[in-house]
Amino acid sequence: MSAHRTINYLKASGVLVMAVYGFFCAFDAAEAGFLDRVDLVIHEAGHLFFSWFGEVAQVLGGTIAQLFLPAALIAYFSLRREFFASSAMLFWTGQNLLNISVYVKDAQTMDLPLVAVAGGEDVIHDWNYILSRIGLLRWDGALGNAVFALGVIVMMAAVAWGSYSSVNRGDEERLSLRPS
Repeated sequence: MSAHRTINYLKASGVLVMAVYGFFCAFDAAEAGFLDRVDLVIHEAGHLFFSWFGEVAQVLGGTIAQLFLPAALIAYFSLRREFFASSAMLFWTGQNLLNISVYVKDAQTMDLPLVAVAGGEDVIHDWNYILSRIGLLRWDGALGNAVFALGVIVMMAAVAWGSYSSVNRGDEERLSLRPS
């Protein structure tokens, strides 16, 4: 039995946007994009949330939050069988990894401007703190490059998944929970 396939052009357009935006993010990860402000808010909220669990957790909390929120949304949309939305959240995860890679690579030089949630207090460079504690500070460039590469791979996987999800297959109606 052959399934009839058609392209959902709205989803396909979304894949094109992801691919183009991903290219520009990867071309210059240090250049702020339109998702970076959202990422920053989530990152800082992660510091606040994890502050309940001690200093190390608080410092790691920003990065954890940046990765946890889109990962949780991937799971949510996947459970609902909304795979195109899942692919968009996977793309966001990859974009966050690019964002994080810039921060990791800055661990030794600490040139990036830092944000203090509560004004006036001393600000800790997350990745300088983390890599110093585990004795890997001198490897910040290599680790940042690895995080960057992982981000690019994740974004490419998201574009591929989104492309696959942009094709409507005739057999999907049989799998639907809607009554016929």
